[in-house]
Amino acid sequence: MKIVYGTTNAAKIAFMQKQTINLGIEILSLADVNAPKIHVEEHGNSPLENARIKALAYHKALQMPVFSADSVLYIDGLDDEHQPGINVRGIGDYMDDDMMIAHYSSLISNLGGRARARYKNAICLVDEKGKLHEYMGKDIWSEPFYLVDKPHKLRKKGFPLDSLSMDIDSGKYYLDLENDSKYLDYVGFKTFFKKSLSL
Repeated sequence: MKIVYGTTNAAKIAFMQKQTINLGIEILSLADVNAPKIHVEEHGNSPLENARIKALAYHKALQMPVFSADSVLYIDGLDDEHQPGINVRGIGDYMDDDMMIAHYSSLISNLGGRARARYKNAICLVDEKGKLHEYMGKDIWSEPFYLVDKPHKLRKKGFPLDSLSMDIDSGKYYLDLENDSKYLDYVGFKTFFKKSLSL
């Protein structure tokens, strides 16, 4: 079964391809299906609303099964007003990867150099019949981790905050972990696809 991932972020596509290994699903990029350029205004108030907006927009354009995902970032020590939430890449002026690293490095420096954080993820799939399947359960949220103010020298295109992310148990940067399954394997995504697609 072929499903399009409604995103232009290659790192996110690779991540989801890893989540669906052995499910009989082929995750395609927008480039794989020669998708037209579509501007999607993510004006939702939650990651689930934004995932739905994107999935519906790409499904309308492509007329084939499409899913999209979205995340919010919560950082301990920030009040609700200053949480990144759904605006991880900023409000209005979009931050590229380098800008994000600089911004969050400064933010965490003001919190003492290290703060616990967590991503809360959501996913929406529009199947071949146009039916919506949505999910935002805790089993597709990330494990808690530390954001630190000293960036790793390496960069992961599309996932810039990995350069500031540190495993709580080992104290190692994500980019130095030999086994990254702890923060890259989400059993909930597999369950979601199995249930939504009757696999």
